[in-house]
Amino acid sequence: MKVRTEKREAITIVTIDRADVHNAVDSETAQQLEDAARGFDADDSARVMILTGAGDKSFCAGADLKAAGTLLGRPGANESGPMGISRLAVSKPTIAAIGGYCYAGGLELACWCDFRVADETSTFGVLNRRWGVPLIDGGTQRLPRIVGLGNALYLIETGARIDVQAALRMGLVQEVVPAGTHLVRALELAAHVAGYPQSSLLADRASAIALDGIEAEADRGEATLADPEMFAGLERFRLHDRPAPPAG
Repeated sequence: MKVRTEKREAITIVTIDRADVHNAVDSETAQQLEDAARGFDADDSARVMILTGAGDKSFCAGADLKAAGTLLGRPGANESGPMGISRLAVSKPTIAAIGGYCYAGGLELACWCDFRVADETSTFGVLNRRWGVPLIDGGTQRLPRIVGLGNALYLIETGARIDVQAALRMGLVQEVVPAGTHLVRALELAAHVAGYPQSSLLADRASAIALDGIEAEADRGEATLADPEMFAGLERFRLHDRPAPPAG
């Protein structure tokens, strides 16, 4: 399994388990993420979902670019999103527990969650900008809502990599914790959320996150996937040519 699901009373922990490739997402991983999120949403005894990554290096470094073409070809990708969950609207709270790399599609997965707890090793960026790969998992819609338009466009246009303190100042993450304790803290917060009366909490959450524009993002972004510059960028990636982003 490339995604592990663990139930702790009312809390469901979903872990991307591909530490050897920085928890990058291929089509099989995306499908298992979709299955896990749908399973959480359908489970009446589950009140909060935590999304995290295996190992101590990465939350998720984005799509597995060596298998990028399989993500859009996955059955149901149009409905759930190439990375598996970005177009799903689950009805209950979700928390991202981040340690290490949180890049590209991984950043979009983190933004899909209601809020983010990150450890002090975490770094963030729209690094797919280097390869000409678009944001088609909600990034152009959620990121501006979370950090404001100027900060979002700074990240989207420059491809800059930022550290966790910069992410905290932007409002991208809500708490910074010592290295390796992000899941522990997320579990503490999830227990509080799960312990509150749920009807008003869920109603307020639904009102706060109502989101338009995901379909427009998909249409515009997917139209760029035939761009020769993107294919050239993916070839550079294959050859381990890593353009440096602006210094952060």
